[in-house]
Amino acid sequence: MKKLKLAYSTCPNDTFMFYGIAAGIFSPSFQFDTVLKDIEELNKMAFKGETDITKLSFFAYFKIADKFKILNSGSALGRGCGPLLIAKEEFDLSDLKNKRIAIPGKNTTANLLFSIFCPECKNKKEVLFSEIENEILKGEVDAGVIIHETRFTYKIRGLKKLVDLGEFWERETGNPIPLGLIAVKRDYEKEGKELDNLLRKSIEYAFENPSNTLPYIKKYAQELDESVINSHINLYVNKFSINLGEEGKKAITDLYQKAYEIGLVQNFRKDIFL
Repeated sequence: MKKLKLAYSTCPNDTFMFYGIAAGIFSPSFQFDTVLKDIEELNKMAFKGETDITKLSFFAYFKIADKFKILNSGSALGRGCGPLLIAKEEFDLSDLKNKRIAIPGKNTTANLLFSIFCPECKNKKEVLFSEIENEILKGEVDAGVIIHETRFTYKIRGLKKLVDLGEFWERETGNPIPLGLIAVKRDYEKEGKELDNLLRKSIEYAFENPSNTLPYIKKYAQELDESVINSHINLYVNKFSINLGEEGKKAITDLYQKAYEIGLVQNFRKDIFL
């Protein structure tokens, strides 16, 4: 029997969605090894060809769209859920290009959005997403682009929001913001379609049985407070996670087109959806 490497992130939205598959409630006809990593680690593994079905940042996906296709289920898109640019104290954004900015990985959608917002900003430092708040507080960077659970904790630590990069993109385009996706290697489209169907069922199961998913989520979460976990899931798992639909596909295509037009990705493909 064929064995594929399935990879997704340790973040609550992913462990919530994949719980039904991880627990064996929904099992595909093929075997798979499961890997859970930080999103930027997953991006790098995909670049090296080390995963077969994987979570990716959209920015990373656009760079390797010739090798993968996007599943209809499992994506993180939405409104009011984009990355935030934060700092210790507010400052004039006209001076942003002179600041040192922490980003959660050069291949993340957060970095793509920040690059669109501030193309002149070149002084960036790659930092694990969960450490960006600390880097700002220690004065190692002037500001940082935060994602995942830290979106709900930065105020508690006395940090200030400078820009909501998701709101910026929504104003520019009218689209929801695409953040992450599940992709399958083009060589395994048949298996990808099967897992796509099972992932949709797994997400629906998780919505119907949220308490069953909590032990699995907490096993990997950076923040164990249940209110933070629930806020995270409510923000990033929605109708687009179950089914991209035409609205979701348009949002993804428009972001891809923009990244291509400004030279951040080298190729633009139309056959990106499974």
